[in-house]
Amino acid sequence: MLRGMDISGASAIVTGGASGIGAAAARQLAAKGARVVVADLNAEKGEALAAEIGGVFVKVDVTSTEQIQAAVEKAVELAPLRALVNSAGIGWAQRTIGRDGEFSSAHSLDAYRKVIEINLIGTFDALRLAATAMSRNEPLESGERGAVVNMASVAAFDGQIGQISYSSSKGGVVGMTLPAARDLAAVGVRVNTVAPGLIDTPIYGEGPDAEAFKAKLGESVLFPHRLGSPDELASMVVELVTNSYMNAEVVRVDGGIRMPPK
Repeated sequence: MLRGMDISGASAIVTGGASGIGAAAARQLAAKGARVVVADLNAEKGEALAAEIGGVFVKVDVTSTEQIQAAVEKAVELAPLRALVNSAGIGWAQRTIGRDGEFSSAHSLDAYRKVIEINLIGTFDALRLAATAMSRNEPLESGERGAVVNMASVAAFDGQIGQISYSSSKGGVVGMTLPAARDLAAVGVRVNTVAPGLIDTPIYGEGPDAEAFKAKLGESVLFPHRLGSPDELASMVVELVTNSYMNAEVVRVDGGIRMPPK
């Protein structure tokens, strides 16, 4: 018998929930009966999505503990918080050193800090606050109180030239997965991570040039030769939320790609 974690009538938080993988995950969680808190910086898109899926938008910059906590408190008001999806993140491209041998042209330390602050520390901050709220839940029949799904990237394993800040941040998310799962096992909260490959999200821009660029990128995917869709990622997110026996795992969803150096 399949004993899944039922999220119907529970609340869920999706950071970075207004677009891309986050928005797809928010829609699919809502389709399973969850009340979704769309936590994002983009109020216009966030409000529209929340209205569409019967959820609530909360403006959240994941570098602000107060704003994350406000989203957690809003979720708890709606229903017991059973799911957190950490999908907020930014990219940055810069080589470690410059071409001219000058200290000043090495990788920007401020940019590196910002990427770590959002992608890694923001993920941990949301995890520690949401898991605190989950720990107060009545356990389900399975003993579960909730589940967390973090978003890493294949860049955590196959980081390309120029991706050092992004890869560091996502490698940290991968490294967080097992200790977080071990730690939160005591309260019946599972923790898993998804490592997306090349996914068709707004990060690549829009218009004919962007479409041509994405088609070219897709050729490097093992099979199928295309970018993944946000829905294909979101279905794995939902699986990790609802499959009670998935814990402490990092799952690549990438069409088999292994990224070359550049």
